[in-house]
Amino acid sequence: MEMHPSAAAPPPPSPQQPPSSAAASPQSLLDLINPLLSLLLLSSLTVRSFAGRWQSLRSKLTSLHSSLSSLSSSPHWSDNPLLQTLLPNLLSTLHRLKSLHDHCSDPSFNGGKLHMQSDLDMASTSLSNHLHDLDLLLRSGVLHQSNAIVLSQPGPGSGKDDVQLFVKDLFTRLQIGGIEFKKKALESLLQLLADDEKSASLVAKEGNVAYLIHLLDLNMSSSVREKALAAVSILASANDESRKSVFEGGGLGPLLRIIETGSSAFKEKAAIAVEAITADLENAWAISAYSGVSVLVEACRSSSPAAQSHAVGAIRNVACVEDIKVALAEEGAVPVLVQLLSSSSTSAIEKSAGSIAILAESGEYFRTLILQERGLQKLMRLIQDLSSPDALESVLRAISSLLASDAVARILSSSTAFIVQIGELIKHGNIRLQQISASLLSNLSLSDGNKRAISSCMSSLLKLMESPKPVGLQDSAAQALVALLTVRSNRKELVRDEKCVTRLVQMLDPENELVPKRLPVAVAAAIVGTASQGCRKRLVAAGAHQHMQRLAEMEVAGARKASHRLAGNKLKTIFSRTWRE
Repeated sequence: MEMHPSAAAPPPPSPQQPPSSAAASPQSLLDLINPLLSLLLLSSLTVRSFAGRWQSLRSKLTSLHSSLSSLSSSPHWSDNPLLQTLLPNLLSTLHRLKSLHDHCSDPSFNGGKLHMQSDLDMASTSLSNHLHDLDLLLRSGVLHQSNAIVLSQPGPGSGKDDVQLFVKDLFTRLQIGGIEFKKKALESLLQLLADDEKSASLVAKEGNVAYLIHLLDLNMSSSVREKALAAVSILASANDESRKSVFEGGGLGPLLRIIETGSSAFKEKAAIAVEAITADLENAWAISAYSGVSVLVEACRSSSPAAQSHAVGAIRNVACVEDIKVALAEEGAVPVLVQLLSSSSTSAIEKSAGSIAILAESGEYFRTLILQERGLQKLMRLIQDLSSPDALESVLRAISSLLASDAVARILSSSTAFIVQIGELIKHGNIRLQQISASLLSNLSLSDGNKRAISSCMSSLLKLMESPKPVGLQDSAAQALVALLTVRSNRKELVRDEKCVTRLVQMLDPENELVPKRLPVAVAAAIVGTASQGCRKRLVAAGAHQHMQRLAEMEVAGARKASHRLAGNKLKTIFSRTWRE
C-alpha cells in the first residue's frame, strides 16, 4: 500500500527504481525487491540514529523476506493480478525506506528529528500493511491454483471445494485489491449469492464478513458501499448461520447508521438486514445498545413504504424485550405504529398490527395509548379492507390483545358489522384466522340479535371442534358455539342440519379420542337444556343418549345432567304414546 507523503521534503528517488514499476511483470518486480530487501536487512544493523525504530523495522523486514520466499515458491503466484498492485507499492515503500536509511546513516544529516520519526513510523505502518496483504494472499490458497483470481463463477452443480476456493478468492480481492478489484469481487459475490442460496453458509464460514461490513464505512466509494450493503442484506436474510456472521461481525451498528443517514435505496436494504438480524431474539437487546429504537421509529415515520415495512418489522421483532418497550414508549412509537395501519403497504400494516398486539398485551398503559390514537377503529376497518390472510391475522391478534380493556369489549360486542365479519372469517378463513375469530367470539357478550346474525357460522364452529391443532382451537370453538346456542332459534337451526347432528353425536362417542368429551357434552347440554321436544328427539334418534350414558358413567363433566334430560325426553315420549293408545 502507498505511503502518505512525509512532512519533510522527499529525497530524490533511488537510481535502482525503474521508471514505471507498475507496468513490470511480477517476476521482474520481485527481482528488484529481493536485492533491495537484502540490502536493507544488512545495512539496518549498523544504523545508529533512531536505533529503536530501526530494530522494529528490521523485524518487519525479516518477516517480509519470509513471506516473499513463500510467495515465490507458490506454483502459480505470478498469475495473480493482485500482485500488479501489491508488488509496485511494496517496491516503492522499500525505496523510501532505503532513502530514510541513507539519511539516518549520514553523520552530516541535520534534518528535523520529529519529521524523521514521523517518516519512519509511516514506513513501518506501510510495511505492516504489506505484510498483512501478503499473509492474506498466502493463507487464502488461491496462489496454488492456476489463474485462481479469475475463476469462473461456480455453477449450480459445482463441488463444495470449487465454491470454497471461489469464496476465498473473492474475499482476497476485497481485502487486497483497489476499488476496481473490490467492485468486481462484490459483483461476483452478489451473483454467487443470487445463483445458489446455499452459498450464504459457505460465505459466512470461509469469507471475512467483518471486512465486508467494514466496506459500509462512509469513507468508502459509494458504488462499493452499495454492493457491500446488498451482500450484507442477503447474508443477514439467508439463514441462521449467515445472519449470525453478520451480527457477530459488528453489522448492526453500521446498518442502523445507514437507516438513519443513508439514501432511500440504502435505507431499504439496511432495514431488510436489521429486520432479519432482530428476528433472532438473542440479538434483539443490541438494538438498545446502538440507540436503534429512535432510528427505527423515525424510519417508520418518514422513510419510503418499503423501508417502513422492514423498520416496523424490526420493531415487531424486538417489542417483546422489556427495556425496548420502555424505549418505544419514550420515542413515541405508538402514534407512528397506529398511523402505519393506513399505509399503502400491506406488509407494513401486518407488521404494525403485530407490534401493536405485542404492546397491547403488555398492560393498560399501552392499551390506553393505542385507544387514544383511535387504533381500535382503524383495526376494525381493516378487517373489511384487507384480503391478505397474514395481515388479517395480525389485525385480529391486535384486537384480541386490546380486548382486555372493558371499553374495547363493549365496543366490539355492540358492533354488528364487526361481529358479522368475525362470523365470515370463521366460515371462510384459514385455520389460524378461524381460531382467533372463535376465541374473540367466545370472549364477547353478544346480544341475541347479534347471535342470530351469525348463526350460519355454527356448523363451522362445530367442525372446528374436531381439529386438535392449533392448540386451543377446540376449546374456543366450543365456547363460542355454546354462547350462540343460548338463542332458541339457533338451537333449532343447528339440529335441523343432519350433518351437524351426526358430527356432534360422533364427537360424543367415547371411542372418538380426537375430541375432549367435555366439549361436545357442553354443546349437547346447551341444546337440550331448554330445548324444544323436537331438538331432543333429533339428538336421541341420532344416538346421542347412549353415548351420553356411557360418558356419565365415565364421570365426564356435565354428562350425567345432559343424560337425564335426554332420558326424560325419551320417557315422556313413551308415556305420551301409551296415553294415545
